[in-house]
Amino acid sequence: MRLGYTQTLVAVKKTDFGLFLTDIEKKDDKNRALEDEVLLPKNQVTEDMRVGSEIEVFLYKDSEDRMIATRLVPYIKIGEIKKLKVKEVNKIGAFLDWGLPKDLLLPFKEQIYDIKSGDEILVTVYIDLSDRLCATMDLYSRLSLLPPYQKDDMVKGTVYQVHEQFGAYVAVDNKYSALVPKKELHRELKPGDEIEARVLEVKEDGKLDLSLRQKAYVQMDADSALILDKLKQAGGSLPYQDKSSADEIKEEFNLSKAAFKRAIGRLYKERVIVIEKDGIRLV
Repeated sequence: MRLGYTQTLVAVKKTDFGLFLTDIEKKDDKNRALEDEVLLPKNQVTEDMRVGSEIEVFLYKDSEDRMIATRLVPYIKIGEIKKLKVKEVNKIGAFLDWGLPKDLLLPFKEQIYDIKSGDEILVTVYIDLSDRLCATMDLYSRLSLLPPYQKDDMVKGTVYQVHEQFGAYVAVDNKYSALVPKKELHRELKPGDEIEARVLEVKEDGKLDLSLRQKAYVQMDADSALILDKLKQAGGSLPYQDKSSADEIKEEFNLSKAAFKRAIGRLYKERVIVIEKDGIRLV
């Protein structure tokens, strides 16, 4: 019987409290120890269940730290990564709604940024040293390194951590390890954000590098439209051109200097704008 998993067990004893279940391979073992049996509470037992019935249940621990069975399906099991809602934060840690009567504990040491009641956070489940099910936000070493993606594929994922030096760490499909490098962060991201991105590279170790932007020739359409909108809002001219600093362009347009130059180059060739010493303006 495996804590944190759904499995099929067999009923071996009926009591006023419910049905006691055991592993199918142990059903005929008359020397079973107490730890070889688990209770399915009376409120989970249906009329058609009897000794010998095979029942699919999830195993977790109740408020008295005893293993118990339930026919309820939790939102997350061991080996899965899911978004769960924070119900409460207290001096012990945070408690998450995972669809069972007893909330799932997220200890303080497993929190990688400050959270509050109502937040939805990406977590996985593990068994702690006290043999209890707990949640952790530390996903980096728990994500798969066998992605089915190739360079330039479009993927979806959830940001689970943002590092000032390296960029935004993403769980692609809530399963695969990925990073939006700092140089590709053309807009602010925060943990919990769901993004669509392009695969820049599949590294030798299986990790993905992502970009929030399309390939240059595709992205140029959106960048050109953005600059045109900015020009119209500013009355037809802006004090930026290809000699402007990268920081100025980033601040005003949230574009890299290379992307800005490509976009105004296209607009110039299409005779939509003119590029002057002190900026750009609409024709």
